[in-house]
Amino acid sequence: MMFTAQIKVMPLKDLLDPQGKAVLGGLQNLGLNNVQDVRIGKHIDLQIQANSKEEAHQIATEAAKKLLANQVMEMFEVHIV
Repeated sequence: MMFTAQIKVMPLKDLLDPQGKAVLGGLQNLGLNNVQDVRIGKHIDLQIQANSKEEAHQIATEAAKKLLANQVMEMFEVHIV
């Protein structure tokens, strides 16, 4: 069966997000002062051939741990749809 894994990768909350800070400054320059914080991450979709949803989740998690996310600086979430 074919599954779609959606992986969300975000900087750890305790770390500075320079891209997010730059976007926040840009939004405030545009007069959008109600925005209090911006965090920039990645959204990755994988098409996975697997026998079950659980197997697809395991494959996507392994891909995220080994290649898609830097676990020293980023966290990730995997959702199978």
